Amino acid sequence: MIEAWRWYGPLDNISLEEIAQTGAAGIVTALHEIPYGEVWPLATIQTRRDFIRSNPELGLDWLVVESLPVHERIKRGDGDLEPLFENYRQSMVNLAEAGITTICYNFMPLLDWTRTDLAHPVPRGGSALHFSAVKMAAFELFMLEREAAANDYSTDVIARAQKWFEASTNEDRQTLLDSIMSGLPGAYDRYDVPQLREALAGYAGLDRAALRANYKVFLEAIIPTAEQLGMKMAVHPDDPPRDILGLPRIVSNQEDIEWILGCVDSPSNGLTLCSGSLGANPKNDVTAIAKKFANRIHFAHLRNVAKQADGSFTEAAHLDGDTDMVGLVKVLLEEESTRSAVSENAGIPFRPDHGHELLDDAGRQTHPGYPLIGRMRGLAELRGVVATLENLAV
Repeated sequence: MIEAWRWYGPLDNISLEEIAQTGAAGIVTALHEIPYGEVWPLATIQTRRDFIRSNPELGLDWLVVESLPVHERIKRGDGDLEPLFENYRQSMVNLAEAGITTICYNFMPLLDWTRTDLAHPVPRGGSALHFSAVKMAAFELFMLEREAAANDYSTDVIARAQKWFEASTNEDRQTLLDSIMSGLPGAYDRYDVPQLREALAGYAGLDRAALRANYKVFLEAIIPTAEQLGMKMAVHPDDPPRDILGLPRIVSNQEDIEWILGCVDSPSNGLTLCSGSLGANPKNDVTAIAKKFANRIHFAHLRNVAKQADGSFTEAAHLDGDTDMVGLVKVLLEEESTRSAVSENAGIPFRPDHGHELLDDAGRQTHPGYPLIGRMRGLAELRGVVATLENLAV
């Protein structure tokens, strides 16, 4: 397995020199400064790639794009999409020309990942990302005032949400809004409540079937180009794997993944196995999902979550939580062994996803969920699992 690390480029407060000290060599990054829908110029891609490679002693290289974003109009099926598809394909051509051939992307409407708490205390010190069903219900019902949200939560959660809202201060509510808005991708625009209502209005009538149909159009427009270029497209599961703000999520479970990989059946149409995103759904057996789709896993995000009965979950340490990380890594190593029989490039890139803020992480103002020490701890733990399993297989 190929150790990788997500880096936000010039926006990141973690340097390449620090990343090299973690032991990871593959950089996972994107040109976050380019607006959605515009072409990634070859020269800009090469400049970023060459900057990553600039110090040979660090041994770093740009391994995976995360992500080449899908414009919201494509998700909505809004208007003439061919110019957007053509720009996306040209960006793919330019990335392939620069030697970067794995693209992680998602198809979540409006919001990317969603959390209600960015610094949830964990035992023995430090903090983690957290999703509170109660706070999310409070936000949807009493701040956003989305009436249909009452259908998405149990009566117990709604009652506790109302109690939280009535006891909350304006500062509490602003902190909750800021946490939820942290999942907005792109140029890091943020909405207040009226602006969010307006943004959501643009998705009126977009149900699960419509979003699936729009996704199929995207895949049919993109995957043939990926095949021609020898590229691997790897969709990231929904985070969390449930409808959010009344918007459908269609990459949440085994049935969803089976539909995606089957509707355009190509080795280039693959999966980013995110054990945390899939693991937040109590109905998902992450290891079983990995086994079923092993030959289409092009990239892996390894993290763990601890779920609560009401739908809440906390980012756990990488070897804690509800997912059998050892069993999951074993599946990935077995798939690598299968691939090695037919290819020299059998390694599956993975990165330690998210991480607790620990020790000197506090105050560094890194991107939420992406501290230095917490992820280095996760990478070290995963490295130990990989080494042990490889030794046992000898």
